[in-house]
Amino acid sequence: MRFRITLVMGIFMGSTAFAQTVVKYQATIDNVKYVYASAAPVARLKAGEILDTNTLDCFGNAIQKPGDTLSMSKGDNPLTGPFYIEGAEPGDTLAVKILDLKVDSNQGVGAFAPGFGAINPTNYTPMLMSPWPEKIWFYPIDHATNTATFQALDSKFSTRIPLHPFFGCIGVAPANGEARSSIVPAEFGGNMDSPEASVGNTVYFPVNVAGALLYMGDGHAAMGDGEIAGTAIEVPLHARVQVDVIKGQKINWPRFENDDAIMTVGAYRPLDDCLRIAFTELVSWIHQDYGLSELDAYELLSEVGKIHLNEMVDPNYVIVASIEKKYLPARKK
Repeated sequence: MRFRITLVMGIFMGSTAFAQTVVKYQATIDNVKYVYASAAPVARLKAGEILDTNTLDCFGNAIQKPGDTLSMSKGDNPLTGPFYIEGAEPGDTLAVKILDLKVDSNQGVGAFAPGFGAINPTNYTPMLMSPWPEKIWFYPIDHATNTATFQALDSKFSTRIPLHPFFGCIGVAPANGEARSSIVPAEFGGNMDSPEASVGNTVYFPVNVAGALLYMGDGHAAMGDGEIAGTAIEVPLHARVQVDVIKGQKINWPRFENDDAIMTVGAYRPLDDCLRIAFTELVSWIHQDYGLSELDAYELLSEVGKIHLNEMVDPNYVIVASIEKKYLPARKK
């Protein structure tokens, strides 16, 4: 399902208003994907156009009430897409500006699954102890106060959590004909669980195949650093994003940017290699776009760089390294 409408967005230069095309798409459990791969696109966009679409939660919206179980989900992290971006070719960079994200539900879901989490036995860290049982938490969402309510399962304690909607999954088709699970974060983006994938930020991806083939999903209403129990407040989203193609600029890993900072992604195990990827990419970005030598950039990051541990529960861990632009020279033209 796809159609185009044209809107005047209120962007003026002198007396000229620029109309922008909006491409609408409706995702359902019958048309989502579970891998990042080269596949027939569900819609096509040109550079500068806006995509208006929805995403399902990581359970495919299957878990709705007490008594529902994780086995009711058809798969993990169903993805909306892929979207073909006209003119994007291998060696280019795809820019996705996140204009608006709204929680598309009156509740969120959190869950604990045996064998999945940061501080319990997993397939990668087996221990001689019994796994904890499956548990599911429901988070009522108050759209008026922009909060979700945590209610303890084993007591009457509750507390409110501010909403910060973001894409848990956003990425493009991998290189070399690979098909990668929707639970994996890697060089193509994917399940990065990055709160940086939120309104006001632009995310950049390496283009690996013609059209880039953009996917998104796994909406989160809020998430703690590390996503340590394995889930955030999982929600469906309604999203508006604007796409652009930076011709002839090749990057190796996803990046984020806003008015105040530049940010780079590292996704790997162990955690120290994950961090090394993120900071190596940030040194390279500062060197190429801001003109500092690599050694000067390295030293500067040692003084003012920041790291955000996004998650350490997926097949690869994710760290975002960042620097505020106020510490950088003017960007090269």
